[in-house]
Amino acid sequence: MNPSKSEAETETGRYDTLLWSVAVVIVVAAMVAFYWFAEALLAVRVVGLLAAVAVAVAIAVRTRLGAEVLGYLRDSRVELRKVVWPTRQETLQTTLAVFLMVTVMGIFLWLLDMLLLWGVRVLTGQGA
Repeated sequence: MNPSKSEAETETGRYDTLLWSVAVVIVVAAMVAFYWFAEALLAVRVVGLLAAVAVAVAIAVRTRLGAEVLGYLRDSRVELRKVVWPTRQETLQTTLAVFLMVTVMGIFLWLLDMLLLWGVRVLTGQGA
């Protein structure tokens, strides 16, 4: 007998749930062990925690969602390599242009503020 498509998907879903559960249990157990053995050397505890997280990630990647996330990360890496990054000279010129515009706008707004302050003082009769 051939199992129907929904039965196969249900079985895959159960298997994925089991794998995610195992991954979460590993991470939680590693965190508990990290604090339980507080008297141990910190470097050893950190290496143990990182190793447990690596095992949990390796297990999680075996699920459908984990495979999709891994594929997304690979595709993102490929797209990132296609980006044309600006040269040092272009970056420097753009930074200087932004700095200049911020300075000019700051001076303009300061002068506008002084003008408005003067106008309010004249209108309210507080002197000029």
